[in-house]
Amino acid sequence: MRFGAMNFPVRPVVAEIRAIAALGFDYLELTLDAPLAHHAVVQRQRAEILAALGDAGLGLVCHLPTFVYTADLTPALRQASRDEIRRSLDVAAELKAEKVVAHPPVIGFMGALAMDLVRPLVEEGLAEMLTHAASRQVPICLENMFPRYRVGVEPSAFEPLLAAWPELRLTLDIGHAFIDDPKAGRLLTFIETLGHRIGHLHLSDNKGQSDDHLPLGKGRIPYEKIARALTRHVAMETATLEIFTDRREDLIDSRDLFRRLVATD
Repeated sequence: MRFGAMNFPVRPVVAEIRAIAALGFDYLELTLDAPLAHHAVVQRQRAEILAALGDAGLGLVCHLPTFVYTADLTPALRQASRDEIRRSLDVAAELKAEKVVAHPPVIGFMGALAMDLVRPLVEEGLAEMLTHAASRQVPICLENMFPRYRVGVEPSAFEPLLAAWPELRLTLDIGHAFIDDPKAGRLLTFIETLGHRIGHLHLSDNKGQSDDHLPLGKGRIPYEKIARALTRHVAMETATLEIFTDRREDLIDSRDLFRRLVATD
């Protein structure tokens, strides 16, 4: 298994590459979010970024923009969000990312009160993204979300997509799956029923109520139990530490703890 860390998009990407390499990680997960990692900024800095990755010996996973509304009920906002996803996929392809993480769309405002209208837009937006990704030969790993997202939360939500798109894989975000599920039943169901389609992991801890991005062992996720299930059901390839604290050594500590739990080199 290879371990990565995510850039903080208010810091210059090249500086983040150097910092993550200095921590001993195998790859960067480049979240293509504004202001300093927006696709337009990254495209302008493409040569510099590729050189920095090469000098550091880091691989690359990309993460599509987080705060976009590809199923918004307002057509112009919906189209603008889909354009951001398409252009970000183009940049990921140009950077030769080995895989790309995508969120299901954020559902908010009036959309939360009109889910019968929103659901077809969700399906349409995902189909557009997956079709474009296939045309650029970019593997997509669709991420599970937490309950307030309203879509992409339960394992059953992914089954029709996985059946329709054989090349689609999942990003299992362990922190997301644990929110509002203190016995970790949802998380274990993801692993036990869809483990063969999980191509990427996001690792963090929380206390079960919000996406705290705590170091492993500082929240309530039963990581020992989860690690046992993962080793049985998932061919673990890449795992990104999503630990957002001021102490970057927390990334190292969490990586090393998880490595011991799954008994991998």
